[in-house]
Amino acid sequence: MKVVVLGAGLMGKEVARDLNTSDRVEKVFLADLDIAAVEEFIKEADLQKTEAVQLNAENEEQLREVIAKGDVCVNALFYAFNERVAKAAIDVGVHAVDLGGHIGDITENVLKLDEQAREKNVTIIPDLGLAPGMINILVGYGASKLDKVESIRLYVGGIPVKPEPPLNYTRVFSLEGVIDHYTQPAKIIQDGQLVEVESLTGLEPIYFDQFGTLEAFYTSGGTSTLYKTFPNVKTLEYKTVRYKGHAEKFQLMRELGFFDRDNVVEVDGVQVKVRDVVREALKKKLYLGKKQDAVVLRAIIVGEKSGEQVTYEYETILKRDEDSDVTAMAKATAGTIASAAIMIADGTISKRGVFPPETIVPGKEYIEKMNKRGVVIKETSHRSSIVKW
Repeated sequence: MKVVVLGAGLMGKEVARDLNTSDRVEKVFLADLDIAAVEEFIKEADLQKTEAVQLNAENEEQLREVIAKGDVCVNALFYAFNERVAKAAIDVGVHAVDLGGHIGDITENVLKLDEQAREKNVTIIPDLGLAPGMINILVGYGASKLDKVESIRLYVGGIPVKPEPPLNYTRVFSLEGVIDHYTQPAKIIQDGQLVEVESLTGLEPIYFDQFGTLEAFYTSGGTSTLYKTFPNVKTLEYKTVRYKGHAEKFQLMRELGFFDRDNVVEVDGVQVKVRDVVREALKKKLYLGKKQDAVVLRAIIVGEKSGEQVTYEYETILKRDEDSDVTAMAKATAGTIASAAIMIADGTISKRGVFPPETIVPGKEYIEKMNKRGVVIKETSHRSSIVKW
């Protein structure tokens, strides 16, 4: 099989590296605007199966030409391109997956392309990163083992192994995306009702081995398509995990207007967007470099099975290897989307159309593939009798 990877940022590079090691992959095309940088990466990483391709994703014709080179397209571009890429992939009859970025109506618009995808006999799966992505697949897997799902609670964080004040955070993906997730409202289900809550609220402590007590709070986009897939649950919550005190500091910056898109000030006669300045300043301050990052994730799915209340819990704690150039976030994210791309190409996923991850990616096979990549996902379960009056 041949795979086209769009975007040679941190995630795109790691997806190419992952696919290059698969014996099922014949060729990888890594496409980006800066082809010289791509060629340098391929040479340094010694990716024998990978070829650099020039791509201006704003150019619709070029986008279709590049996507047509593969059997499957992995979209690792910024999420603003997701709908455009999905349409282009359908036009040329190529399967496609993306890393998500469930802000606004982006993923909803991709899902609306279902009929066109089926007509072209292709499979499109959006939201295949970590969160959304891994958590969706794990929720779908846990739910498949229950007769009825009652509650879904999700906790995910990308954090530094050694926190440094004052924010105790390092950026492991687009800071623009982080700010979006911190400022847009979050969709959750409480007491059986779909509601929107402010991001950075709902603060609660959560414990992870090796890290102790951290904090978790609502952020937008995390529930992804899950509130539509499981509309009848009593509870559906997604919370981001950080070191204690993080939410309060970012809430202050938000309240000061530092993240407002329309907050413009004049400096020496030049109009400046405050959000852009703050974003760039934070990029510099929160640079990860060679520091160790970690991914912590816990998905708790509760429901009924054969007259008992059953809880399935999935957890992973992944640290960046000290001598590795690959971050923990990139490894978990790239592994997820690469696994799904391969499962489409080899026929493990055979349905055609547009599907959210929780409804189509087989959980058992996914966990096995991730474990082989060194991303160990542990499943635990416990039961208790249901007493009905």
